[in-house]
Amino acid sequence: MFASTSQRNDDGLPASYNISLLIGKSGKPHTIGEKLILPAVEKVLKTVLHKPASDIIKRIPLSNNTVERRIDEMSSDIESFLCNYLQTTHFSIQLDESTLPDNAALLLAYVRFIMNQEIYEELLFARTLITDIKGESIFHVLKDYFIEKAIPL
Repeated sequence: MFASTSQRNDDGLPASYNISLLIGKSGKPHTIGEKLILPAVEKVLKTVLHKPASDIIKRIPLSNNTVERRIDEMSSDIESFLCNYLQTTHFSIQLDESTLPDNAALLLAYVRFIMNQEIYEELLFARTLITDIKGESIFHVLKDYFIEKAIPL
């Protein structure tokens, strides 16, 4: 009896992570969780289950800060996994420069690698170029990231 009650009370946490992942992938503002998704879920539960959904909705935290924190946690996990994988495999790097609206230079690094017999291409990092966009400066940003993440050059 206690296990099933405890399990039902903890279902909101995985639901919050799953919904936060969908919000992150959609590129929509994080506030969409509270403004659209929770009200939509409530309407669906009332219509389909014919029961009040307020108890279920209260167990799914989707505030702006919570969604932002969950997306940051998941992206950190992905970056850790990617860096750990790159420490033990061959890969190629593609660098691209871009500018932000305030004319700040941005360095984007993409990696291409093989995992499970498939070729993957992932964004490794995006870093602001503090000094200039000379080749030497770009190399130092890349080298510093690789040293920080213990990825062999």
